[in-house]
Amino acid sequence: MKEYFFEENCYITELLNTGADPEVSVARVRVLPGVTTQWHTLSGTTERYLILEGTGFAEVGDDRPLKVYPGDTVTIAPGMRQRITNIGVNDLIFLAVCTPRFIKENYRDA
Repeated sequence: MKEYFFEENCYITELLNTGADPEVSVARVRVLPGVTTQWHTLSGTTERYLILEGTGFAEVGDDRPLKVYPGDTVTIAPGMRQRITNIGVNDLIFLAVCTPRFIKENYRDA
């Protein structure tokens, strides 16, 4: 497993994402301090942010930003625009759990 920079403005490590298990994918996401990821949507995919480390503001749709801490979960319905901001001094780290699994073709800038 190798971390890579994703166009959304964060670092990704794919923990589970294979056609042999198309129902789910799990990625570790790392957002640097002060960084906001790009607004985006996932077509046909529900995504959950499981916050592991750091503090941030998660934005989903037109809702107010939600302050998130380790242990929080944010659920994002298919097609909802989303982004997250690291408001802390350390990296914001969370798991992105997608059902069905994340595929690049479902990613859209919003």
